[in-house]
Amino acid sequence: MRTLLLAASAALALALPLAAQETAKPAALAPSEIVAAAPKADWVAIPAEDVLVMTLAPDAEGKSRTVVIQLMPAPFSQGWVHNIRLFARAKWYDGISVNRVQDNYVTQWGDPNYDNPEAKGKPKPLPEGLTVMGEADYSAVFPEFPTMPNLFPVTATQRNAWLYELAKKGFVPETKTIQDAIARQKGDSYANETFLLKGWPFGSGRNDDGVEAFWPTHCYGMVGVGRNYSPDTGSGAELYTVIGHAPRHLDRNIALVGRVIEGMQFLSSLPRGSGDLGFYTAEESAKRTPILSVRVASDLAPSEQPAFEYLSTESTTFATYAEAIANRRDPFFIAPAGGADICNIRVPVRRVAD
Repeated sequence: MRTLLLAASAALALALPLAAQETAKPAALAPSEIVAAAPKADWVAIPAEDVLVMTLAPDAEGKSRTVVIQLMPAPFSQGWVHNIRLFARAKWYDGISVNRVQDNYVTQWGDPNYDNPEAKGKPKPLPEGLTVMGEADYSAVFPEFPTMPNLFPVTATQRNAWLYELAKKGFVPETKTIQDAIARQKGDSYANETFLLKGWPFGSGRNDDGVEAFWPTHCYGMVGVGRNYSPDTGSGAELYTVIGHAPRHLDRNIALVGRVIEGMQFLSSLPRGSGDLGFYTAEESAKRTPILSVRVASDLAPSEQPAFEYLSTESTTFATYAEAIANRRDPFFIAPAGGADICNIRVPVRRVAD
């Protein structure tokens, strides 16, 4: 009898649809779905003082083109950030142009008559009050952190102690879930550690004095300061944004001052230059895109100020989002990657409706 009952149960199981035989697991959410469901409390407003509005000349069809840039927060790159606000408020950027577009690398803009191989006229005089920065300012160093011999790797305990000190200064370390997701990148060629702080991607390692240093990373859309050969560090008169694979070899060699948060398509889709390093040649002068104006958003009329916010990297939502990127399980994917590069965990930024 027991055998018959077991056989009957097996037959019934075969007759039932699979969904009735076991409870189906809910489909994993895609990163975009996780972000879309984030509560309002998980979003952080970007101050208007930290936003630049750059208006390009209309495209060939007469459509307007606006690029919005978020400036780097303290304590990173603040001398250059000061200069950029000064340039914008002096209206120095008005009338400059995009002079260089190098495929899979950068789009660069500035005065076409300054440090441009095809320059023909005199460069615009720079405004007074600019800060001159040193190469040490490419990264931030906190002297109270312990010095470590360069021969030994930073341990997790040491890193946590340093980040704890940062937290006391107002920099809240990301959650363990986020760090675990980033750590599974199986090593980073450019930093001992990579992490997210206050919505920005950073690397860290020891400088020549054995002191732990922190620096922003060259991810897609990041904005940096063009410069000549060392010891020149650039003033902010020339800026560029990354339009290709992250050129992390530039980390700690050039100042990063911000990131494009809207209108990136207007800079990444411009015609490439055929001159050295992607500069436009004299014959390609018509390819230069004029920049009509650059304004600090807080200087605009309240009705004209764009408002943006980013997803807090200290939120549970962001931890879930970072984990989903490191291990895609939504229906399209077959094999989870098991990790994510720091530049692939892009911090979501959204425009706030009026």
